Amino acid sequence: MNCLALEYGDDIVVIDAGMMFPEDELLGVDIVVPDFTYLIDRREKVRALLLTHGHEDHIGAVPFLLAELDIPIYGTAFTLGLVERRLDEHEMMDRARLHTVKAGDRLELGPFSVEFIHVTHSIVQAVALAITTPLGVVIHTGDFKVDPTPTDNEPFDLHSFADYGKRGVLLLLSDSTNADRPGYTESERAVRPRLEEIYSRAEHRLVIACFSSSIHRIQQLLDLAKQYRRKVAFLGRSMTEVSEIAHNLGLMQIPDDTLLRPQDLQSTPRSAVVVVVSGTQGEPMSALSRVAVDKHKQLSLSSGDTVVMSSRIIPGNEKSIYRMMNHMAKRGANLIYGGMSPPVHVSGHASAEELKLILNLVRPTYFMPLHGEFRQMAMHARHA
Repeated sequence: MNCLALEYGDDIVVIDAGMMFPEDELLGVDIVVPDFTYLIDRREKVRALLLTHGHEDHIGAVPFLLAELDIPIYGTAFTLGLVERRLDEHEMMDRARLHTVKAGDRLELGPFSVEFIHVTHSIVQAVALAITTPLGVVIHTGDFKVDPTPTDNEPFDLHSFADYGKRGVLLLLSDSTNADRPGYTESERAVRPRLEEIYSRAEHRLVIACFSSSIHRIQQLLDLAKQYRRKVAFLGRSMTEVSEIAHNLGLMQIPDDTLLRPQDLQSTPRSAVVVVVSGTQGEPMSALSRVAVDKHKQLSLSSGDTVVMSSRIIPGNEKSIYRMMNHMAKRGANLIYGGMSPPVHVSGHASAEELKLILNLVRPTYFMPLHGEFRQMAMHARHA
């Protein structure tokens, strides 16, 4: 539920507007959004909303903020593509002022001069923000990991962080999600050997669940499907829509003659199919949950099918995910999930040594950990 206001004098810029799903005790609550009262009370000061990337915990509350404030929104093309989905659902596209930016662009908003810096994360076109204010530079990392070998060959822009560090940074605000993990987070390329092994060994249908926003992961699944002569079907509304956005923006290449319509799944030989499906967190109405209980009209699991959970378990979702996996095991599916080496999933967040690297490059006067459980932010503060 990320949302931050940066205020100087009579001007405010807002960074991200995310939502989160409710804890178990919030019965009858579908989503939780930030309390925008502070911004509504100062509406004449708010200049813009700046988005770091397109994950729901950073953009999910954009329609709710726009319902209160008529402000321009700045984000990369893929991020705004995902925002448009949300605004369409709320019938707010006609009133939204969306401005596409790319890494390296600069923006003047009142006393704030904003530079967008490319960072690597589990979603494409993620950016950090370097905001020059009259008092000094504020750097907001957004969510990131320092991936030395990203699959799109667009490395983390360490040089820009170092340049700001040399000039002097007043405040660093940095992602703390993996601050309690020692060492370095593995590159996205680390999942390729394991996926390749799964493709080569699977005798029947392959069902691979991942986050619909993990475009780099989906690209690897498509490339391997071509290599192993399998057709690919996308299942689930978010998977279909997000992959279409990425493909239209040229961020995902679909090999010729690879795509299969979901309605043709049951009539295609099981050994010639890969199903890429959304619903990794066991959401009750998601495509994967319905497949697990044999309630999906286009896919029915058979004994010997392989199901791969290429995602992390978001804390709090363990019960529903394990229940869903139990249902699939009862249908005779071979389940492959976390904790294996080589891995079927890698995190999109920086571990302790990467966080220290950013701290050493930026050398801020002040540091504020953000994004993560309190214990992780406390650990990040100790690293600093």
